[in-house]
Amino acid sequence: MSEVRLDQLLEAGVHFGHQTRRWNPKMKPFIFTERNGIHIIDLRKTLDRLQVAQQAVREVVLKGERVLFVCTKKQLRSVVEQEAQRCGSFYVTERWLGGMLTNFQTIRQQIRRLKELERGVEENAFEFYTKKEQLMLDRERAKLDKYLVGVKDMGRLPGALFVVDARREL
Repeated sequence: MSEVRLDQLLEAGVHFGHQTRRWNPKMKPFIFTERNGIHIIDLRKTLDRLQVAQQAVREVVLKGERVLFVCTKKQLRSVVEQEAQRCGSFYVTERWLGGMLTNFQTIRQQIRRLKELERGVEENAFEFYTKKEQLMLDRERAKLDKYLVGVKDMGRLPGALFVVDARREL
């Protein structure tokens, strides 16, 4: 994992916060100043918190656990998907399914069903079904694949959850 530097944060525009009228008072310790109606975030404190988060993720990964990335924003879906695949983690880029963590045994059954349907397609096991039944099975497979593609290989709960936009996702 590469170390993030202050100049990289500044170049990425991380220091720009929300408008001053839309601020959360809990963020006061992290606000450096206000300029032109926009809060400027203290990058030193941001860098410190980012390093704490990196260390926490590093510890989770060193224990052999995996991270689940969650992002349903259209603009970031492909980036999150690529990075999760690159580091061998799980991801959710479509709708978050209720109970994905709290009722994981049901999600595991859905994953099992998806794998059965995919195996049936590969082995041409559905060729003896009627066209309508084949269509229904294909629709079911497509729907399950859409929502479970990033967690298809998740056999147990992840060690950490990385949520891109907590307000939107939760």
